[in-house]
Amino acid sequence: MKRIGILSDTHGYLDPALFSFFENCDEIWHAGDWGEEVAPALEKFKPIKGVYGNIDDPKIRSKYPEYLAFNCEGVEVLITHIAGYPGHYAPAFRKEVKKYSPQLLICGHSHILRVMKDAQFNWLLLNPGACGRHGFQKVNTAVRLIFEEGKMRDLEVWEQKRS
Repeated sequence: MKRIGILSDTHGYLDPALFSFFENCDEIWHAGDWGEEVAPALEKFKPIKGVYGNIDDPKIRSKYPEYLAFNCEGVEVLITHIAGYPGHYAPAFRKEVKKYSPQLLICGHSHILRVMKDAQFNWLLLNPGACGRHGFQKVNTAVRLIFEEGKMRDLEVWEQKRS
């Protein structure tokens, strides 16, 4: 069993309350648009996986890929920053996704929290929303999820009114 914290679009800001929310997590996954100081802070806190986003500099891009596919406790996972959502996937993503067969697709970019089943591709799309200080969102969000024996369960959403 693994407890995973999932976030995106921090844009250089990491709300201190996230550390409490992610305290019992085994890993943190970031779906891009990190900003400068976020990766080092998370790396000191927990093991992390992630992808770069469209605002990330060469330092982040050299460390994190555009697409990251892996297995977590029997669940095939794909993380990318810009994917879209069922029925409205980005053209570049539609071309790239043919290489993968995820059960869980994690993306960011939209700053909109979404958890949606895609019947066409038979995956769950999870966008944790945004938890930085940039963007239109009035509430910052992140997600916790448990992976165990090929299943995902106990999805929890962290919400914090943006100041």
